[in-house]
Amino acid sequence: MNLPFSRPGHPRARLTHLARTLACLTGVLGTMSAFNAHAHVTAKPDEGAAGSWFETALKVSHGCDGSPTTGLRVTIPDGVLSVKPQMKPGWTVEVTYRPIDPPLKGEHGAVISQTVATVEWRGNQLPDNLYDTFGLAMKLSATASKRLYFPAVQTCESGERAWVEIPAEGQSWHALHSPAPFVQLNQPTK
Repeated sequence: MNLPFSRPGHPRARLTHLARTLACLTGVLGTMSAFNAHAHVTAKPDEGAAGSWFETALKVSHGCDGSPTTGLRVTIPDGVLSVKPQMKPGWTVEVTYRPIDPPLKGEHGAVISQTVATVEWRGNQLPDNLYDTFGLAMKLSATASKRLYFPAVQTCESGERAWVEIPAEGQSWHALHSPAPFVQLNQPTK
């Protein structure tokens, strides 16, 4: 059955088309806003074998409300025994240390009395519409089934974002507004 308002150009046909277009745009905008709400600084990969040497990268997927990223500072948690940051062309890397008390016995009988406290990359610009990764090679704790959180502060040309929230017991990481990147420690494979 061909209704009169189903013909192109009829006022009701234009309204129906407009309503469909608005529904489609609402869906697209909702998807984009959901994407932005979950566009965190994350560790990729985010799972490693306890007690192993492990390499991950902190992925920065956007700037601060359109402003380019100019720095990233990450705090290294207890349970990471050694860290070597990635050198990135155009960026400077600053490493700070903290004491380990009591000192640990390392490989080949070496005594480890300090470890990395923070790593900070600065001095370049990562545009808001691009992403980049900031690599870390590290020796992980031998404690399996543990999650290590790496609080990160993203500095931008205008403003900053602190990705530092750590979920409480039973709380989902995804439910947090500004969650810290993490690495899940699993049993080593034999």
